[in-house]
Amino acid sequence: MILLLCAGALTGCADYLNHYDTVTLAAGDTQKYNSLLQTVDPLNPASKNTAIEGDGARAAAVAQAYKFPPPPPPPPAITVNVGTPTDTAD
Repeated sequence: MILLLCAGALTGCADYLNHYDTVTLAAGDTQKYNSLLQTVDPLNPASKNTAIEGDGARAAAVAQAYKFPPPPPPPPAITVNVGTPTDTAD
């Protein structure tokens, strides 16, 4: 039993993930790598601000408006003219 376990470990069965046809796992991403390499700072400096100021009453009003939206405005009145116009220029 021990001999079989040693033989299995020496064959490299567990090392199959290191056998690739490419150099690295990220092979083929050269353009993406170069664009990220030349990016000075991809994050907005304001994104590091964790002390976001806010008004509780305003946030509650927004939540209420999202939960219960106001009714849509009534449709515009449609005027239908039937017959011939009486005001003609001769």
